[in-house]
Amino acid sequence: PSSRALATMALRRRRCWCLLLTLLSQGLPQGQADSGTEEYLKRQHSLMKPYQGVGASGSGTHWDLLGNTMVTSHFIRLTPDLQSKQGAIWNRVACLMQDWEVQVHFKVHGMGKKNLNGDGFAIWYTKDRMQAGTVFGSIDPFSGLGIFMDTYPNEEKQQERIFPYISAMVNNGSLSYDHSRDGRPTAIGGCTALVRNLDHDTFVVTRYLKRRLTVMINIEGKNEWKDCIDLPGVRLPLGYYFGVSSATGDLTDNHDIISVKVYELTVERTAEEQKEDEVLVPSVDNLRLQDDDPDYEPMSGVTLFFIVFFSLVGLMVLAVIGIIAFQKWQEQSRKRFY
Repeated sequence: PSSRALATMALRRRRCWCLLLTLLSQGLPQGQADSGTEEYLKRQHSLMKPYQGVGASGSGTHWDLLGNTMVTSHFIRLTPDLQSKQGAIWNRVACLMQDWEVQVHFKVHGMGKKNLNGDGFAIWYTKDRMQAGTVFGSIDPFSGLGIFMDTYPNEEKQQERIFPYISAMVNNGSLSYDHSRDGRPTAIGGCTALVRNLDHDTFVVTRYLKRRLTVMINIEGKNEWKDCIDLPGVRLPLGYYFGVSSATGDLTDNHDIISVKVYELTVERTAEEQKEDEVLVPSVDNLRLQDDDPDYEPMSGVTLFFIVFFSLVGLMVLAVIGIIAFQKWQEQSRKRFY
């Protein structure tokens, strides 16, 4: 079997083990493992070889191209290994599935050495589509979910993250992605993923099941899936669009997409779960952003001006008080002398 088939088989074996563990462990918290979940490939949301008609205006294809994206017989290149390029692929069909999974087969490679490459790519489930922007080639702010494969560390001071790094962000349209801090202020989770210049296939899976967001990676050539993000209480509306985008700046890489496979997940729900209200705005329950430095707040120019101004005023006041005190001390010294 091909490496892609082996990767899919490995993922299914993992789900079978999760189901077995669920049956064997009575005290396992809900959502920690799959229980009776079935998957169905949805071709109207998927993109696979031979990419026939991708980007064409006819009704026979379900995907559009944006920017510098180039289609070949073996992959879709979002950006070449050149400076200041952007590219994206967007599904034309709105997602009306309550539970789903997106498996992306990708390759990131280029001539740049370690930490001299960039910028990475993003996997989207968003309200708007086909809009170029500053967040890995897509619009900022956005409404929905973004999974970011960030290959270059912009924040020089941080030492906690090892790049390339995967992070996730849920946005209701009011937040901006902070490139200068690699998205840390708005990240809801993440992990290191050393994906550049590998000779074997690399995959990332994003699963949304019973309002639980799970991201797994298969990047070591062992057909093994490793957990990256696991977060309950994620609320995403129906009717959003799947997409993948990428961008390069001064630093570059080839960002290639080999396939995007979207599965509908079916799972039994309790009566209480079936009564859950429809989600209208993306959100995360009890959100605690994964900012490693919660006390950090950028200082505005106005704030800096007032700090300097009042510091100077304070120094002047202290100087005047010192001069007055010194003069009084001199007068008292003369009186004692005479």
